[in-house]
Amino acid sequence: MSFMQALHARWNQAGTLVCVGLDPEPAKFPARFAGDPDAVFAFCRDIVDATAEFACAFKPQIAHFAALGAEGALERLIAHVHAEHPGVPVILDSKRGDIGSTAQHYATEAFDRYAADAVTANPYLGRDSVQPFLDRADRGVVVLCRTSNPGAGDLQDLVVDGRPLYQHVADKVANEWNSHGNCMLVVGATWPEQLREVRAIVGDVPFLVPGVGAQGGDAGAVVTHARTADGSGLVISSSRAILYASSGDDYAEAAAREARALRDTINRAH
Repeated sequence: MSFMQALHARWNQAGTLVCVGLDPEPAKFPARFAGDPDAVFAFCRDIVDATAEFACAFKPQIAHFAALGAEGALERLIAHVHAEHPGVPVILDSKRGDIGSTAQHYATEAFDRYAADAVTANPYLGRDSVQPFLDRADRGVVVLCRTSNPGAGDLQDLVVDGRPLYQHVADKVANEWNSHGNCMLVVGATWPEQLREVRAIVGDVPFLVPGVGAQGGDAGAVVTHARTADGSGLVISSSRAILYASSGDDYAEAAAREARALRDTINRAH
């Protein structure tokens, strides 16, 4: 099953648009993980197992693992998701973008080494920098469009030929790069009006929407402005608010409650 098929099946069968971000920060782990050499994997595994029923996808952030020298834990974690929660796709958040053979190696890293179902990619080096990802028709390519961070407008809002650059990116991805139907766009929850504008440009191309939870994005506004006609088309990501819902021994149960609450909030907005 391709990434897009798995994602659509998850939307339809599990009734959830929630993506659980996996951004491990050992300083925020419960005390029980102190001194555990396998804490990164064990904590993330417990969060995955607790929240899987409420998730349409998981999104591990590669830098959080690499900075800790925990790439092996990341490989094991993705393998765990595939083995124990088949049908819930994994989006590797690495925001890759480079040229030539380097881009090909990044695609190999994401899809072969880590066995991710999709990967985030930076479009600003042009199509050839994303092509090795696009060529993997069974995998997803999640292209940065209008990101959730405060400085997003520094470049993304620059007016080119009468409209903002992020709208050019949306148009190009939807109408030129998506020949395999495996593209998504990153559009932040912190910009509800831009969500509406991009949806009008790209039709049913799915969005990965970060910025809900700790960054202050409103899940209801996201659904109102950006859902597709069938009520789906969104992968609404929350990381810290779910991961660190409790610092006590009930950390997994608290994460599940937070994921369920976000799912319910989103579903009420339909």
